Amino acid sequence: MDGVEQLKVQIEKWIDQSHQFLVQFIPYVQQIPPLQLYVAIVVLAFTVLILLLVPLFKRKKSNTIVLSGLSGSGKTVLFYQLRDGSHHQGTVTSMEPNEGTFILHSETSKKGKIKHVHLVDVPGHSRLRPKLEEFLPQAAGLVFVVDALDFLPNCREASEYLYEILTNASVVKKKIPVLLLCNKTDKVTAHTKDFIRKQMEKEIDKLRQSRSVISSADIASDFSLGESGVAFIFSQCQNRVTVAEASGLTGDISQVEEFIREYVKP
Repeated sequence: MDGVEQLKVQIEKWIDQSHQFLVQFIPYVQQIPPLQLYVAIVVLAFTVLILLLVPLFKRKKSNTIVLSGLSGSGKTVLFYQLRDGSHHQGTVTSMEPNEGTFILHSETSKKGKIKHVHLVDVPGHSRLRPKLEEFLPQAAGLVFVVDALDFLPNCREASEYLYEILTNASVVKKKIPVLLLCNKTDKVTAHTKDFIRKQMEKEIDKLRQSRSVISSADIASDFSLGESGVAFIFSQCQNRVTVAEASGLTGDISQVEEFIREYVKP
């Protein structure tokens, strides 16, 4: 009961202090010219409104990373390696996007607060590629996976797909960074990342010259690549394009993780 009585006394003291403040404050307010008082009230109300609205309009940084590329390039294997360090179901062609939000497997033992990554593996089959358009607007980065082992037979098709991505309205306007990832480089007969980069730049250079009008089959908007009269290279893109190597089956994916954490800060 003593504690309750002390609380009642404290509350009565606060009420008395508030009453005394109002008694002193009201005469002061009455001395202020009406116009100044109205202006002060409007300014105060406007300030409070701004403070309340700013958090609503403040854009939250995206944590979405999109995996794209042709079927068989190893996207799904990479998805599982990044998620839980395994490659189960990696040999099955994906017909629906694999999607998940998680801490990267290599970071699960780290202490402290780590930002989750929203990873999306978009099917590479030509009929399913339009699904990519659903995820590009919120992408913080895109990983385009290329099979370094079986590269030459698929070079043109892979280059066409990458061309569509690099000329996509969302990618161009938001300057979404792209990582050209040469997968399966653990194999002796795999092509190097420099060879793959140069070959794809040549193919994209041919494509941009031949496509004066973007066909309705493209997912891209009418944005052009490169500089007129100059051979195309990735550094001419409005967004950043980098090249890296990986091996999904062996778990050598450190360069992919570095790319992800560059654009989805931990």
